[in-house]
Amino acid sequence: MHQVIGERPFSETGFEEGEAWALLRDMVRARRFDERALALQRRGWMSGYPPFEGQEASQVGAAHAMRDGDWLVPTYRSNAMQLAHGVPMSDILAFRRGHAEYASDHDLNVLPQAVPIASQIPHAAGLGMARNYREEESATLCYFGDGATSEGDFHEGVNFAGVFDAPVVFFCENNHWAISTPRNKQTASESIAVKAEAYGIEGVQVDGMDPLAVRKVVSAALDVARDGTPVLVESLTYRKGPHTTSDDPSQYRDDDSDLPEWRTGDPIERYVEYLADAGLVTDEELDDLREQATEEVGDAVDHVEETETSDPDDVFDHVYEELPPELERQREFVRSRN
Repeated sequence: MHQVIGERPFSETGFEEGEAWALLRDMVRARRFDERALALQRRGWMSGYPPFEGQEASQVGAAHAMRDGDWLVPTYRSNAMQLAHGVPMSDILAFRRGHAEYASDHDLNVLPQAVPIASQIPHAAGLGMARNYREEESATLCYFGDGATSEGDFHEGVNFAGVFDAPVVFFCENNHWAISTPRNKQTASESIAVKAEAYGIEGVQVDGMDPLAVRKVVSAALDVARDGTPVLVESLTYRKGPHTTSDDPSQYRDDDSDLPEWRTGDPIERYVEYLADAGLVTDEELDDLREQATEEVGDAVDHVEETETSDPDDVFDHVYEELPPELERQREFVRSRN
């Protein structure tokens, strides 16, 4: 376990004050985004949404470890990571409203969100192999949840990366629940990180509620990956809300007595307390951050609402060069309903 909070004072962590502040800023931004997105979904503004409250430290810390030129391979729950990496809030919200995923046409090295579980892991291995072929110096950071490690795509992607020395960091956010299945019901492994041994790569476990620890560990892992050794990072975090807005966790989660308090608490409150003890943040400064984040989210929502609604026909484009008869019939049916 790699930890910073609770182990040593900030002055001994090796981080600059600006770095610590940037992590806090992006965690607050992510929380405000998540709260507003959840509220928007509940009133029908979008059809579905996967909350990530409790996982801000893990995702923001990992995103801040990336260098310019590195590739991010996200999933549907990695919104905090994408925001910290530079993806505009409006892009993510527009995607949830049926628009093209990156409406702002940004130039970040980030793939579309993968919704099928683990399907993006072989893609990440392929990106890393392509980097080797082109003799580029970038690395790939691939995000997925603990449930993805039970899929065949996980084995295939990590196995390929290990065999071909692909510069990939496989970043597994272990939030303890694969929808309604707890980690100990889907794998008998002592941890997720230990699975790395089977593929001949490095594995490390980190306190995912500590953004400084995550940033440090993922940064080191990306350096190792650039040198030709893939790394599997298991970030121990916790999903405080439902799997998605169509899920009811009260049906399978009564309490969290089997997990330590550091893992089930609020990572923002924990980090703020740590920084306040070091004299790095005041209540007024925190209020300012929250106000700025609220304004940013509001502007993003306004921008999406002012964007022209997508044409239902768009869903049939860019899939086949010539539309098959069955999809042509489906398109005609959609047209007849509008």
